[in-house]
Parts: sequence; structure tokens; C-alpha cells
Amino acid sequence: MTAPAPAAADGPPPLSARELDRRAYRRRRSQRSVLVAVASTVVFGAVVWLTVIQTPGWSAVQEAFFNPRIAIEALPKIWDGFLLNLQVLGLSVITVSVVALTVAVLRTLRGPVFFPLRVLAAGYTDLFRGFPFIIVLYLVGFGIPTIMDQRIPPVVLGVIAVTLTYSAYVAEVIRAGIEAVHPSQRLAARALGLGHVQTLRHVVLPQALRKMTPPLMNDFISMQKDVGLISILGAVDAVAAARSEVSLTYNFTPYVVAGILFVLLAIPTIRVADWYTAKLQRREQAGSVL
Repeated sequence: MTAPAPAAADGPPPLSARELDRRAYRRRRSQRSVLVAVASTVVFGAVVWLTVIQTPGWSAVQEAFFNPRIAIEALPKIWDGFLLNLQVLGLSVITVSVVALTVAVLRTLRGPVFFPLRVLAAGYTDLFRGFPFIIVLYLVGFGIPTIMDQRIPPVVLGVIAVTLTYSAYVAEVIRAGIEAVHPSQRLAARALGLGHVQTLRHVVLPQALRKMTPPLMNDFISMQKDVGLISILGAVDAVAAARSEVSLTYNFTPYVVAGILFVLLAIPTIRVADWYTAKLQRREQAGSVL
């Protein structure tokens, strides 16, 4: 009588010699990459130390731009002004979203009856994408109060100027995202009995949002920086507070402090934009449906 074959042992099968060689090669390559990165970082740090920190003028630069005492003393006033910038930014995000979406939808309307609206929307985007933002600030900040013959809070004027400028940029991003959706999606929705507004809301915009999120984040980062220009309207924001401190101390460190606050505000958005872009790229390379 033949003895029964031994039962297979639990667990994964043993690795082949070729697979073991591959894994050893990957480990060696990863270790070599880490060593090269560490070495290049050390060399770069040494070059910076020799060419910047050890130069005769570095002490003067450090005193004029990176004075810790002046930075600590100026931070409370600059922070109070920075809160005003955040207020303008928060209001502008809402107004820009509404105006830009409206303009983008007007530009995508079909049919000859909507031709005047399409021309008006196209003229608006062409005009305010060409105008420098600082000129829009001057026209809004000094022109509107003069026409209305009354004082208007700088926050309101800043929100209007930001909305006029950035709605043109964001509208083009939204329009491009809408037009990137394949026409078959729109036709299928209309075949199911959905109207134009329902098709945009339930079919087109959800798909377009994935495509236009990275460029929208870039516009948001630019808007974060440009709200610092509302100081020319008389608003005591971070830039104006820093300028006031510079005039008292004859030192440029407050400007650096204000700049660092704007950088800290932008970094989370930049990282989220990079993460989302990489995520979309991985999904496209994997062949999944966006």
C-alpha cells in the first residue's frame, strides 16, 4: 500500500534564487541612493556655509533681515494685520467661486440665443486676465469711493478687486474642465431625460472637478499671495504693519516675518495640490477611470 504524500506546509512558497537576487539588488540600490542623498546634502550645506555664511557681508545681512529681537517685537502687530488678509481671502474664496462658476457656465451655453452672454463672458475673462492686479486695486480702491462719494471699508474694496481679477482666471479653469468631459456623457444624460442644469450638476461638473482641482489650487495659492497687496488701499494688513515697523526700526526683518506668514499659509495648499496631482497621475497610469 502506497504511503500518503505529506501535506503541504502552510505559508508562501520558497523564493527562487533569481527573486532573491532581485531583492538583494533592490536593497543595495536603495542603500546607495540614501548614501548619495546624504552625501550631496552635506556637500550642499558645506558650499552654502563657505559661500554665504562665511562671507564678510553675512553679519550685516543677518542684522538687517534676520534680527530675532526685532522679529519677536514686530510679530504681534504683523499677526493682527495678517488676520485681515485672512478675512479678505476667506470672503474672496466664496465670491470668486460663485462669479467664476457663473461666467464659466455662460461661456459653455449652446445655441445662438445665448451668443450675447457668451460674448460678454469672454470679454470679461479677456479683460481682467489682461489687467494687472495692482491696477484693478487702484481702480476699485480709489475709483468706486470717488464715484459713490462715500467711504468704503478696505476689506470690501479688496474683496471686490480680488473677485474681479481671479474670477476671470478661475472661470477659464472651470470652463476647460467642463469641456474636457467627453460629449457622450452629456448626450447620455440628455437621453435619460435630464435638463441642461441637471446635466451640469449631476454629470458634467462632478467629472470636471477632478480635472480642474490641481489648477484651481494653484490659483488659490496665487490669490493667497495677492491679498497682501490690499495695503495700498489703506488697510492695515500684514504688509502695512511690517512697513510701519520698518519705518520705526530701520530694519527689514518685519518684511521677512510677513513673508514667512504668507509662506506658512501657502505650504499646506501646495502640499495638498502635489498629493492630489500625484494621486491623479497614479490613477491614470493604472488605467482607472477618472
